[in-house]
Amino acid sequence: MAVFTQESLERLRGSVDLYEVLASRIDLKSAGATYKAICPFHEEKTPSFVMKKGDNHYHCFGCGAHGDAIAFLMHFEKLNFVEAAEHLAARFDIVLETVQKGPENKGPSKEKMRQALELAAAFYHLHLLHSDEGRLALSYLYQRGIDNAFIQTFGVGYAPKSGDLFLETMQKSQVSLDVLECVGLLSSNKQQRPFFAERILFPIQNSMGLLVGFSGRKLNKDSFGPKYINTQETVFFKKNKLLFGLHHCRQRIAKEKRALIVEGQIDCLRLINAGLNLAVASQGTAFGEEHKEILLRLGVEKIYLAFDSDSAGQKATYLVGEMFQKEGVEVLVLSLPEGEDPDLLLRKEGVERFIERLNSSVDYLSFLIQHVGAPFDLRSPSQKNQFLQKMLKQVKGWAHPLMVHESLRRLAHMLSVPERLLGIQPSEEERRPFSIKKSGTLSSINVDLDRVLEIDLLRWLVLMGKEEKTVIELVRKNIQPKHLGNKSCRRLFVWIMEEYEKGNSVDLLSAASDMCNVDDQLLLSEMIQKKVNKERALLGVQNTIEQLLKKHWLQEREKIQLEIQRGGCSQERVMELAKAFDTLKKNPPMLVI
Repeated sequence: MAVFTQESLERLRGSVDLYEVLASRIDLKSAGATYKAICPFHEEKTPSFVMKKGDNHYHCFGCGAHGDAIAFLMHFEKLNFVEAAEHLAARFDIVLETVQKGPENKGPSKEKMRQALELAAAFYHLHLLHSDEGRLALSYLYQRGIDNAFIQTFGVGYAPKSGDLFLETMQKSQVSLDVLECVGLLSSNKQQRPFFAERILFPIQNSMGLLVGFSGRKLNKDSFGPKYINTQETVFFKKNKLLFGLHHCRQRIAKEKRALIVEGQIDCLRLINAGLNLAVASQGTAFGEEHKEILLRLGVEKIYLAFDSDSAGQKATYLVGEMFQKEGVEVLVLSLPEGEDPDLLLRKEGVERFIERLNSSVDYLSFLIQHVGAPFDLRSPSQKNQFLQKMLKQVKGWAHPLMVHESLRRLAHMLSVPERLLGIQPSEEERRPFSIKKSGTLSSINVDLDRVLEIDLLRWLVLMGKEEKTVIELVRKNIQPKHLGNKSCRRLFVWIMEEYEKGNSVDLLSAASDMCNVDDQLLLSEMIQKKVNKERALLGVQNTIEQLLKKHWLQEREKIQLEIQRGGCSQERVMELAKAFDTLKKNPPMLVI
């Protein structure tokens, strides 16, 4: 795995203009020595989001959001640390160099490969608009209701039948055949011909909007290959990690916590173009677990499925719906007329009617009963029992007990059977007035509480150390590296304290520039997930320090106990350990102010 070099991250840190990053996304207004804005992270009417002029940090006095450009992009765009760094590098024209940790990847630089993709996209787009072959493709697109504005917006192109012109153009631009092959624009066989020919091309971007490949639809039925082909797997193009259209919809999906999943890329672009920028599609492959995780990381709570009404579309609806239903996400299924798809419906009925169809979508359980129950004759007691057993097994496989319980109740009601036949037995507690328990979760989650505590300390140091010198002094007097059990946390703690000793400021980019370990750089991504209350910074640090000291104190006592219990110690060693244990027990840690 590769990590960013210290030198390139330092260049990035020195080049980032926080005002420019913020101003392109929120409405900043000058107010004396600061800029103010309505906070994008919580609902408010009076601006409480503040950035001091010339500073590299922002703070919201309403919700506690605080950080630098990296932190802002991670919160606002829902990017991880690497994505945010790469986005800033592209924005401020900085090359982020990497150093390989593990097996070395040989081949052209990523910068050259990205340039090749951009040049190819420009070539294909111009060929569509200004060539005789392109006119035929344009005629087809116009017949599909795709106009010039759509073509320009999404960079639609056309790959010519003969690859000579494409290769000549690339060679004139100093793009080698090796680079073309590495980005999937050249076939990997001995002929070395262009991968795309006689196809309308739709550029494919990653979640940050960077071009990573193309999807090609053949124009003539007699042309070689299937109807659609995508760029082959490359260092940039991993179809199981990409959702088509996501970069157009990412912010809205994260804000509204809902997404619309469709099958076709034209379906997806048509919906986005019509203002329904909630639509995404997979890349010529089945929607998989990694695609699901992308949307879950954006915080989706509701998923609409608008797949074709044919048997393949119904099967996809069943499988994708099950993925999200298991995670406790509400799944709604859009019913499409026979032989229709979202593209056709939008053209025939318009966007308002499509929104009406979305609003009248059926829930996944209703779809499931219809889909799973289709082969069964529910008038037959035997077949109804078989159907119920199949449904019971499926519903009980979902992860969240509350969803399982409520779904089984609905299932019993919809099929007119007593709840007790589905294993639902009201308990004594259920007969009592409703109350909320203080403990318990819908699903069991393994959390490393010690690591969470250590990350809390690091977060306070990075976010508040520059402004609250008392925070640094408090930590310096009480915490040593030995108090942190996680190796990455310990390394970062040592680095932060050394930087403050030198009088340097610390932020996420400066920290990343000195972190040459993959685990360390990933740790940085976790450090800004919580918001902070600046007024309670000192109290927050005190509480965290006290918990860390107590944790270490208890661990030291436990170590002594374990050594005694294991046996094998001499009598002198046992007495020595017992004395050390008593001393520890009588001297619990005290916070040094």
